[in-house]
Amino acid sequence: MRQLQRRVDLVVMGASLGGLDALELVLSMLPENLGVPIAIAQHRRADDNSRLVQLLASHTRLPVIEPEDKEPLQPSRVYLAPPDYHLLIDGDTCALSIDERVWYARPSIDVLFESAADSKGARVVSVLMTGSNQDGAQGTRAIKRSGGVAIVEDPKTALSPVAPRAAIELCRVDHVVPLADVAKLLIPLCRGVGKLS
Repeated sequence: MRQLQRRVDLVVMGASLGGLDALELVLSMLPENLGVPIAIAQHRRADDNSRLVQLLASHTRLPVIEPEDKEPLQPSRVYLAPPDYHLLIDGDTCALSIDERVWYARPSIDVLFESAADSKGARVVSVLMTGSNQDGAQGTRAIKRSGGVAIVEDPKTALSPVAPRAAIELCRVDHVVPLADVAKLLIPLCRGVGKLS
């Protein structure tokens, strides 16, 4: 294993079917002083309300918000893609888009991950969790191509293994771990003391 030699500026997470439970578990295990912003694309209906924000916020010590367009990224804060908008990373800010759906979804995991790879390069960590289609696989490959660290939930622990399995088949990810171990990997990576692979 290689020791982490670089700063992590951003964590991006993606999930669809079963994602609420998965996100609640991972976020509940992260400290309030994580020091790195987290951006999340969770598949949700266009008419979804803010209940998802409230549910996630009730399971974590990190503030959870739906960002506005051009909202600056701040450390130790969770940015959840609003319903019917793609969430992108543009430098050190969030960007919202109503471009076409990807894998029938807006927000799309691929869109978030690919924009993070473009903006942050090797300083981003991605986490792809449970999902019922291949959204997130191309984005995970983009993270790897940019030099970032890609974590994928073990398909055996995923409510729907399609998304994590697609990513594993498409590219050589850094870590395939049970959902309960995701936070254990993220914390040292965000603090610059984790293992790359």
